[in-house]
Amino acid sequence: MSGGVVIAAPGRTPFGRFGGALKDIPAPELGAFVIDAIVARAGLPSEKIDAAYFGVGMIGSGMLTPVRQAILRSKLRQETPSFGVDRACCSGMTAIGLAFKDIRAGEASLLVAGGFESLSRTPQLLPRSHVHRVGRVALDDPLMMRGDVVEASISGYTAREALQLGVDRRMQDEWALRSHERYFEADARGFFDAERVAYERGPVRLERDEPPRRDTSLEKLSKLRTVYDSETVTAGNAPGLSDGAAAMIAADAVAARECGLEVQAEVLAYAQVCGAPTSGSYTPAVAIREVLRKADVRLDDIALIEINEAFAATPLVSTLKLADGDKAGAERLRARTNIHGGAVAIGHPLGASGARLVMTLAAGLRARGGGLGVAAICGGFGQGDAILIKSVG
Repeated sequence: MSGGVVIAAPGRTPFGRFGGALKDIPAPELGAFVIDAIVARAGLPSEKIDAAYFGVGMIGSGMLTPVRQAILRSKLRQETPSFGVDRACCSGMTAIGLAFKDIRAGEASLLVAGGFESLSRTPQLLPRSHVHRVGRVALDDPLMMRGDVVEASISGYTAREALQLGVDRRMQDEWALRSHERYFEADARGFFDAERVAYERGPVRLERDEPPRRDTSLEKLSKLRTVYDSETVTAGNAPGLSDGAAAMIAADAVAARECGLEVQAEVLAYAQVCGAPTSGSYTPAVAIREVLRKADVRLDDIALIEINEAFAATPLVSTLKLADGDKAGAERLRARTNIHGGAVAIGHPLGASGARLVMTLAAGLRARGGGLGVAAICGGFGQGDAILIKSVG
């Protein structure tokens, strides 16, 4: 039986902007890079790794079994089993959650878990039925992130959910600015240095995150046009399309001690939830309530919260839901939410973001001297994940 599940050796590539430094790097190559980086950081021989679980959020990078391809590009043994997770933006956190479940069940001892994404290389799609037709042909772009299950765009229904709860455009712009300010404050004191591994292969070198905009201001944000059919969402209060990878070692606590791993945190509980297909702005709140219920932990006992900024509206709406609509209570929660900035600043490589949240949360807890933390993320069409961790060391 498991002696508890812990995480160690977290690492991520710097996140690249759409069409930026990582634009020509295949997604499995990003995955292989981060696998090699964290296994080397952990000091583990490859034969110790039972398997690798990775999330890829956008149609498997348009290729056959991208996680298996990442294994074959990495220094892990070719006999290492792999598992690719497709739960949209939840995927990287789901991979860690599945690792948690397998270790707790005694099915594995040492796993690599995380996610990767290359949105810059996401292919446009041509329906096969058009191949032999005469006349105009329309390509479909998956990066529009639409689906037949809802009529509106994700940004459209997110805006309407937010407005119904009184979360207006100005509040979303203010949160976006805060995300950048918190990111640059944290980066200036070296907070991200431990989790970020400079990508350096061939002619490509990237040492720092590309998406953060140092010149962001509330005035500039307020002048941006809204996107698609959204009343409030702009390119400034939503994260840009990004490339990157993030992962960590998930381990049985006994195996971690035997291997001499420097443990960052213990995973106490994991939860998956789903709701209505347009419930994305508050499914993180639903997932947080569920993971706290599983662990019998009160929200008041949580020192730090990470909620993925799929849009600036997401943490605003989710904290309001967690506070049962009480605005003062929501503000108290926001003071301990995403205190080092979020995806609006850092970027959002779909498959990698869930893992990035967990490592940022673990580092934040250690920096404050310990405590409990919860990370949550929404995924396309009403999905949500949350992980509860306790700082170790």
